[in-house]
Amino acid sequence: MAKTKDEKEQKKGSYSAQDITVLEGLEAVRRRPGMYIGTTGPDGLHHLVWEIFDNSRDEAMGGFADDIEVILLPGDMVRVADNGRGIPVDIHKATKVSALDTIMTTLHAGGKFGGEGYKVSGGLHGVGASVVNALSTFCMVEVHRDGGAHVQEYSIGKKKGAVKKVASSKLHGTATSFIPDTSIFQGGIELDFEKVVSHLREQAYLVKGLRITIIDARKTQVKLPKPGEMLYVRHLLADSPSQTFYFEGGLRSLITFTNRYHKPVHKNIFYTEKEQEDVSVEVALQYVDDMSSRVLPFANNIYNPEGGTHITGFKTALTRSLNAYGRKSGIAKDSEENFTGDDVLEGLTAVVSVKLPEIQFEGQTKAKLGSVEARGAVEAAFTEAFAVFMEENPDDAKAIVQKSILAMKARKAAKAAKDSILRKGALEGMTLPGKLADCQSKDASESELFVVEGDSAGGSAKTGRDRRTQAILPLRGKILNVERARLDRMLASEQIKNFVVALGTAIGETFNLEKLRYHKIILATDADVDGAHIRTLLLTLIYRHFRPIIDGGFVYIAQPPLYKIQRGKDIQYVYSDEEKNKVLGKDADLVVVEGEGEEGEQAEAEEEVEETKKKSSSRIRIQRYKGLGEMNPEELWETTMDPQNRVLKQVTIDDAVDADRIFEILMGEDVSSRKLFIQSNAKAANLDI
Repeated sequence: MAKTKDEKEQKKGSYSAQDITVLEGLEAVRRRPGMYIGTTGPDGLHHLVWEIFDNSRDEAMGGFADDIEVILLPGDMVRVADNGRGIPVDIHKATKVSALDTIMTTLHAGGKFGGEGYKVSGGLHGVGASVVNALSTFCMVEVHRDGGAHVQEYSIGKKKGAVKKVASSKLHGTATSFIPDTSIFQGGIELDFEKVVSHLREQAYLVKGLRITIIDARKTQVKLPKPGEMLYVRHLLADSPSQTFYFEGGLRSLITFTNRYHKPVHKNIFYTEKEQEDVSVEVALQYVDDMSSRVLPFANNIYNPEGGTHITGFKTALTRSLNAYGRKSGIAKDSEENFTGDDVLEGLTAVVSVKLPEIQFEGQTKAKLGSVEARGAVEAAFTEAFAVFMEENPDDAKAIVQKSILAMKARKAAKAAKDSILRKGALEGMTLPGKLADCQSKDASESELFVVEGDSAGGSAKTGRDRRTQAILPLRGKILNVERARLDRMLASEQIKNFVVALGTAIGETFNLEKLRYHKIILATDADVDGAHIRTLLLTLIYRHFRPIIDGGFVYIAQPPLYKIQRGKDIQYVYSDEEKNKVLGKDADLVVVEGEGEEGEQAEAEEEVEETKKKSSSRIRIQRYKGLGEMNPEELWETTMDPQNRVLKQVTIDDAVDADRIFEILMGEDVSSRKLFIQSNAKAANLDI
């Protein structure tokens, strides 16, 4: 019997107006927080602070504020205060409630969509404050304006009452306090003070004359004043760790700070600030004696880690300008080819900041600028100003062009070396290094590469591994420090060449992430100083030349156990001295030490056990592993390689600028900076010497 149309629709599943879900108020934010803050991990948690801070910073950009206070308080509360105009509290004509109420509880409501509220703003999506409110169990806003102090409190995006005037006040400004919701941020809501400091220091450079104070008061017992009594509370927290930033030099100061561990190639820092067709363009740059580049892009003071149209315009203009000046001045020979974008970027530290009244980002997290007009504005403003700079500073201009010439020659030499060393067949996996014990699987998503230290560990790993999915690459000793080595010298190193060929991605301009042969690159070095050094050398190589592998989440560090504790037939592996002491507890006097080296120590330990007059079955035997090579294949598999039991640390880059600085300090040529870094961080080190 033929089925009716209705029966067919029922079988398919109905899809009508009744199936459309309408989320009221800020419920959409709580249902899909990643759409608004990018992630519910640590980055998303800190993004809440940035959103509230950005509102205060926008007041400063408009010339209405010059002092912002950010405080981390007990109970994971954050308080951000500014001396701006104060959020309007009068009744909004459309919503019939206070403008403050509307801004905090309604998406896409704010002073940034039209009118004269803000000419330039970082938060033009208009969702910042309301999103923070929606993702907080507690939120309170204090507004000082029009002779009064006004307060409204909220919980998970809903107001707990109307806006109230709680006191008279001669102050002006806004203080917003909030506690993130632990049910949203399941990894915890503890903020990283250093991360907050680093981000806000950057903002202080970008707004000349703005004072920013950050205080970590989470361990204090101070009692805060009642809401509305005062705008700033820093004087009550004088004993808490704090940092204050104020820079009159603006981007010049940021360049100086970024280059503090580098040797400048030229003396004068280039700087320009110009209005170009309703786009404010600000650029500062200086070249240093280094092979890496540091280009920091900002749009309306929002950092754009993925760049965007303003960076495209800047790179185009820089390449064209240096080629033109090099030819005109005769520094670059007519017979030589033009500089490429990579040539002029080598050793460059630059900050490119644009401000637009109508700005477009690609995504709510503002990682990439999409405004088309920014490219032409930057290109025009920079080209004109940089030409004047080079004419007025010929010594600086000559040093910059010669730096690019050196980079071009090195690029050609590196390409020739790469072509001769890494043949096409090798890159496609046809000539894999002999040291590599490859896995059987050709599916990169399930394949793992263990990079181990020495043939001894390599032998145990090769025997104990899962041959189907796990490959082993032993390295002989310490690889070349690539921080100051060019590509041709790197590829002359057998150890690095083996690593590059094993990955399959190639290197340099032919790098292709899609050809990565393993989606887990696991660095498995010994838990001693030499092992830590080898691991740092490998991370330097990967960070400088295979950065997309880290960004893609493919790099891990193995965590082999430090001790094997055996009670009779019961075996337990522990990964730190603290964990060992916890496991032993009151039975520490029953320990028999194995593998500590000195026979006398072992005999003494056994003698102490005999004094306890307990049976040998009561003894606790501890084996201390000095390296992976001391483990037999079964132990290595069980503790370090078995996906069901092993502990891996994923390598991530939360702050690329800070990571760049640390690698330069640790692996560069500035000995005094490295010594200072080691002395400053010695107490945090956990080394087995």
